[in-house]
Order: sequence, then structure tokens, then C-alpha cells
Amino acid sequence: MDHVRTYSPAVRVGNWCEDVFMEEEILKDFLHKRDRGELTMQKTDFVKQNVLRKIDLSVTTDGWMHFGDVVMLVHPRTTQGDWQATRDPVAVCMSVDPGIVERGSSVPAPCPVSGTQDLEPCVRTAFVVTSVDGTPVGEPLRYGQNFALRTTEGFAGQLYLASDHRTFLRSANRSRLQQVSLTDEESFLTWWQVVYLDPQERLENEGLPVPVNTEILIVHCKTNQCLAVLGNYSTWTIYGKEYEMTAHTFLDSHKAEREMNHWIFVTAIPSSEGQAITDRPEPTPNSAAIENLEHDAHKDTVGHAPEEN
Repeated sequence: MDHVRTYSPAVRVGNWCEDVFMEEEILKDFLHKRDRGELTMQKTDFVKQNVLRKIDLSVTTDGWMHFGDVVMLVHPRTTQGDWQATRDPVAVCMSVDPGIVERGSSVPAPCPVSGTQDLEPCVRTAFVVTSVDGTPVGEPLRYGQNFALRTTEGFAGQLYLASDHRTFLRSANRSRLQQVSLTDEESFLTWWQVVYLDPQERLENEGLPVPVNTEILIVHCKTNQCLAVLGNYSTWTIYGKEYEMTAHTFLDSHKAEREMNHWIFVTAIPSSEGQAITDRPEPTPNSAAIENLEHDAHKDTVGHAPEEN
């Protein structure tokens, strides 16, 4: 008769008083966190509401990238291969953990970065091209010139894209390659350079303005490693499926950088409103800008020409 119930449900047995007080304390703690907005669901909604807020990219009129422009850094489509899997384009973005962001404050540093397939311009995917050598805002960014990429003002916290040599304690989570993250201090670790894609024409294009919507390489100044996204290393976050970012140069058999190192600076183009970012045609720089560049190059050549005796 062990299975027969001796007491009715209304009878309190055991440590019933402690159980009642425990339930009351749990309810009080829940209501207190809810009023202060500290519940995990509330934190997640708060972070997603801020980082997914749409933002306007800079409009290019001459086809060049300029200091002060708000851009997206997009990786084009890739095919199957080592370290990669066939997938759609991805954009560099902030991977904000809702648990570390306090209500009413900005994203704290350090903040990890990842690659997202959501190509809509928003706070987490927008970066500002920042000068590190005193070049004024509005001047074109040139191949081989040092620059920094930082997030926008406000909730994004103006954090700089940075990297450093990998160590036993500091490396990418899954691939164990060189880590890339966001920091709040501008230093040599946050300096990058744009390098021409074709190695055989790299020297000829040194010092020329960088065009938008054209495949280029982003090289870290200190470690001389190219920014890369790894398609075989993906993680699921509150934003969906995202890919690991790292700083590592992948070379093919011809000593040329492979497609996981290829990037595109994307700006707003009024004439192609509503068109997919990856389907936009390459911009055509205006003739006046090209003539000015050729004129400046001709003046430099004449100014440095040796005098005849």
C-alpha cells in the first residue's frame, strides 16, 4: 500500500514554510528585476533595438572613399574550399552581448566582431573611416595610407577595430588564429591599410585614391595580416548565424591573397536606391577627378625631373 496517498494536497508536510518563503523571494526578485529592466529578455530587446537601428551611409559622388565617410565593410560571395564554405556575402559587425550592456549606456570595450549576412545598414554594421595621420575629413583615402575604422557615435560607443599578435591566452575562439575585436583606445593596434587586390599591379596603384564598391585588401599595420572571415567557423547568436572574423593572410599557389581576404567598401548610391548592395555596378569616377589626379602626377614628374646641363 505504499502507493496510496496518506494525506490530501491541502496538508502541509515537510519544510513547507521554507518553500513558501522561497517562492515569495523568487517572485520579489523577479518583480524587482523587471521594474529595473534587468531581465535577460529585456536586456536582449534593449540591445537589439539599438544595434539594429537603421543608419544612413555616406553618399559618394566621385567614386572614391573619403575620410569621415560612414561605410559598410562587406565580404563578397565565396565558394567551397579550405577554411571556407559556399555562402552569401557577409558584413563586418559588432557582436554585442546583452549581458554586459547596462541600460542607458553605450557598448563597453572590448567588444567582439563577427560576420553577418544581414546587409542592411544599421548601427552594428556601420563604420567611420578615421584618419590617424592628420588628414582632414573629406580627403580621399589612398592605397597604402594608414587609417582606422571606428563605430558610430551614441550607443555604438566609437570603438576602433583592432588586432594584435595571437598568444596562448588571446586568439580567435574557434580557429585559434589572430583575434580581431573593438577597443575604445586609438593606438597602433587600430591602424589598417588598404592594399590593391592584384599583386602584379599593386606598386603602380600605391598612393592612388581607393574606389568604393571594388574588391580590396585590408591589412593590419602592426602584424601585416589581412582581415579575413572564415566560412567554416560559424556560431549562433541572438542575431542569427554569424561567422568568425580574424586577421590572417591566406595565400594560394601563386602567392596571391585568397577570396576570404577580399573586401568591399560599400557606400550609399542615390541612383541605385532599392538595388541590392552586392548587385550594384562599380562606380565610375568623374572625369574631373581623374584629370586632377593626372595633372598632379604630371606636376610631380616635372618638378622632380633632372636639369639638363
